[in-house]
Amino acid sequence: MGTAPLTYDVVDVFCDRPFAGNPLAVVHGAADLTTAQLQALAREFNLSETAFPVPGADRVSYDVRIFTPGDEIPFAGHPTVGTAWLLRSRGLLAVDEVVQHCGVGPVDVQVSDGGAELSARPRWVGEPVLATSLAAGVGLTADDLVGGSRVASCGLAWTFLRVRADAVARCRPGRLDVPAVGGDPMGGLCVYAVLDGSAGTADSGALTVHARVFCPDHGIVEDPATGSAAAALGPVLAAEGLATDGTTAYAIAQGAEVGRPSTLRCRVHVAGGAATRVWVAGGVRRVATGTIDVPPV
Repeated sequence: MGTAPLTYDVVDVFCDRPFAGNPLAVVHGAADLTTAQLQALAREFNLSETAFPVPGADRVSYDVRIFTPGDEIPFAGHPTVGTAWLLRSRGLLAVDEVVQHCGVGPVDVQVSDGGAELSARPRWVGEPVLATSLAAGVGLTADDLVGGSRVASCGLAWTFLRVRADAVARCRPGRLDVPAVGGDPMGGLCVYAVLDGSAGTADSGALTVHARVFCPDHGIVEDPATGSAAAALGPVLAAEGLATDGTTAYAIAQGAEVGRPSTLRCRVHVAGGAATRVWVAGGVRRVATGTIDVPPV
């Protein structure tokens, strides 16, 4: 007798309607599979990420492993938001305030009827460096840049390239050489523009950000919505003086260029000029449920 198929759900994350945002596969009952089998399933779904959760007996927490089509990563935003919401909707979590245990450690998640919000601590943010070669890698020039590039991490590190508002749409995925910096795995490159004003707070209104994210090293040409990059952008905004002491809200529009419009609603708390906590929230919609065979060992 063969091994019974696994059940799975597909949810769209960081959207308010199905068939937008970033799709996520959540595969259930895979605790006994090998890493190679989990990677094979992630390649089969071929989405930005596939999550393999194991709900805790306490029904207030869960363990999860997260895979891109190319490798396993210790943390990612849209799998965190989507998995917590999906497990709660299935009754596998008993409360709305849950804890996800993943490669970077515990992550607090607040689940609502329509979505979820993760909370993370910034790990580090680098000094600005010359970004001409990065700009050229996505089809831009030095005239499109606003300052240098920075690398920051809330568990997965990202290189951030700030550009003029009109330059984001002109980006073209190309040959990227994104250097590894710090001790966290690199996610890729986030090209972003701040569209309105030089500062914003939760009281005076959110900053509006247009972003595109490229992750060639993980087998993802362009990601429709990237929660880990959205989180790491918080300490970058603080370092750039765009988020000042207190709580600054910022809303990221991403994914329209690949036909998956997404909205990430974020906040960063800053004290003494440095980010101390970030929150990333978004809507989740379930679009598919099914079964998939277990890959051979």
